[in-house]
Amino acid sequence: MEKLTKTWNSLTLSKCEGSNFRIEEEQAKTEFILAANFLTKRALNRDAIAKTFTPLWRSENGFKIKKESDHVVLFTFEDKSELEKVLAAKPWSFDKRLMVLQWYSKETDVGDMEFSKMTFWVQVHDLPIRFRTRRIAEQLCEAIGKVTVGTDEAGTEGDNFMRVRVTIDISQPLCRERVISLDNGKKLWVPFKYERLPSLCFWCGCMTHDDRDYDLWVESKGSLLLES
Repeated sequence: MEKLTKTWNSLTLSKCEGSNFRIEEEQAKTEFILAANFLTKRALNRDAIAKTFTPLWRSENGFKIKKESDHVVLFTFEDKSELEKVLAAKPWSFDKRLMVLQWYSKETDVGDMEFSKMTFWVQVHDLPIRFRTRRIAEQLCEAIGKVTVGTDEAGTEGDNFMRVRVTIDISQPLCRERVISLDNGKKLWVPFKYERLPSLCFWCGCMTHDDRDYDLWVESKGSLLLES
């Protein structure tokens, strides 16, 4: 958008072209739009996307799909609550690759949107039973990303772990675990497990690409060793 603005400023407009046509906000369509960035290098097929998400989202009023660019798609809903339901159930994936969703804001152009954050349920394992509380689990997950506090208590307890809703910067390597120290001097490893995690790069730990798209792997033409 910034580049386009500079181009406009360098043009000489005729009287007709430069006439100011003002669009009022009240003229905008009443729609609720999700912008989705598909983290894949494959070409997107709109019919395949519809076939995948129509039965999953079960929208009573349906939704429209429009390709905005090679890997960005707009999902348009008539009902705000249906859009919110889809967002609340993140993360979503397509063809085993992550699909990053954002609520499209009328103040932001799609081209200026940053698809770098995603929300996951994170399982916190191996905490001593007496410390297995939601508050401690949330404090541990603050190192991963932004913790969603106030989630339903019943949904945060597993059989032998705690669950925390965390918004993560997917351009950074996943945090695998944390070290905790007890008053008696003992140190423990507390591993994290990410629910509904799609494929990720096991070379660098990021979700924006998989092993085959990792730069060093591509440059080595498949000869890169794990030890490297």
